[in-house]
Amino acid sequence: MIDIEILKKKINKPIVIVGLMGAGKTSVGKLLSKKLNLPFIDSDSEIVKSAGCSVVDIFSIYGEKEFRRVEDKVINRLLSDNQIKILSTGEGAFIIDNVRKLTKEKAITIWLKADLDLLVKRTSFKDTRPLLLNYDSSKILKKLIDERYPIYAKADIMVETKDEPTFKTVSNVIKALFNYLSKSEKNENI
Repeated sequence: MIDIEILKKKINKPIVIVGLMGAGKTSVGKLLSKKLNLPFIDSDSEIVKSAGCSVVDIFSIYGEKEFRRVEDKVINRLLSDNQIKILSTGEGAFIIDNVRKLTKEKAITIWLKADLDLLVKRTSFKDTRPLLLNYDSSKILKKLIDERYPIYAKADIMVETKDEPTFKTVSNVIKALFNYLSKSEKNENI
């Protein structure tokens, strides 16, 4: 069992959660923030506040390129204060070169990796996923896995998510985070 108080003392940067839609970034991020007593921020929610319309509307009115530009600016703003927090990002954020560079520099990045069946199951009932609207979600998600998993693999930590209660995934994230920070401390002391 990981001592949460010891873990909290080791965390010296924001924690950024990346992964595909349906991987559990928001639900894991919220529960992790409660366990660690850190603020939780969802970058998509911040984008909606900034734009004054939904993510789906931004995609349909302005296109994905404009959405990614706004996403880049919002994540830059959220990480510029250096406050220790949990930040859940949209599925495409870490794909943007300068966002990935910024998050790797200013934060600890955690990739929540899920298999195709789980992603399809978790996203099939929502109409808030602009990349899946009016398409075969299985085909789109498979394509995104092929394109994006090699990039997500550049995150500092990878935790596989399964079809299990969120608290179990959070427990795995806490263990992986503790191991990562302990290893980083050892490397600094060498």
